[in-house]
Amino acid sequence: MIDVRRAKERGHANHGWLDTWHTFSFSGYYDERFMGFRTLRVINEDTVAPGQGFPPHGHRDMEILSYVLEGGLEHKDSLGTGSVIRPGDVQRMSAGTGVRHSEFNASRAEPVHFLQIWIEPAKTGIAPGYEQKAFSEADKRGRLRLVASPDGAEGSLTIHQDARVYATVLAPGEAVTHRLAPRRHAWVQVTRGALTVGGEPLAQGDGAAISAEADVLIVGETDAEALLFDLP
Repeated sequence: MIDVRRAKERGHANHGWLDTWHTFSFSGYYDERFMGFRTLRVINEDTVAPGQGFPPHGHRDMEILSYVLEGGLEHKDSLGTGSVIRPGDVQRMSAGTGVRHSEFNASRAEPVHFLQIWIEPAKTGIAPGYEQKAFSEADKRGRLRLVASPDGAEGSLTIHQDARVYATVLAPGEAVTHRLAPRRHAWVQVTRGALTVGGEPLAQGDGAAISAEADVLIVGETDAEALLFDLP
């Protein structure tokens, strides 16, 4: 079964400095039908104006991934970490018992466009942690590149949940297939271009929940990029 979440149906807010789209209920957007999918709680697609950003704020008991599509996102946190996340980079922040951080556009001239993703941890009250790794476009081209997993397999980030996150970049007609184990589920989020999932057409910003399927077939319609979440 494939259930599509169209980009234009997501929650939306434009604060001037921030243009944000919420796949699931978040902040001032609430829809009881879209509270998350399995352990995937948040997918926010954010565009932040030059020199603007989120001032220091706190999180607890959440695995937070940032995936930059364009520009640079400057991160600072109460763990003493400071970095700029650019396209190809994936950042993981485990909020655990509590962490404060800020996120600002690193440029005074160009916007930054990124996804912020929250995954519920398998266990609460863990020590906060931070990790960032780069995955080149060539490494994702024509394949599903593992970028986050519970055991850090294949050089991926380590998250505190039995979930796996893959990134792929596809040319028109190029295909990848992901095998789902019994009682596992998947979410596919299109970050660029257009593709099909199980024959269902999806465009940028669209998402699809997949359950009770053995295989997830993704085929590029245009040059496309997507994330696939394999979830318990």
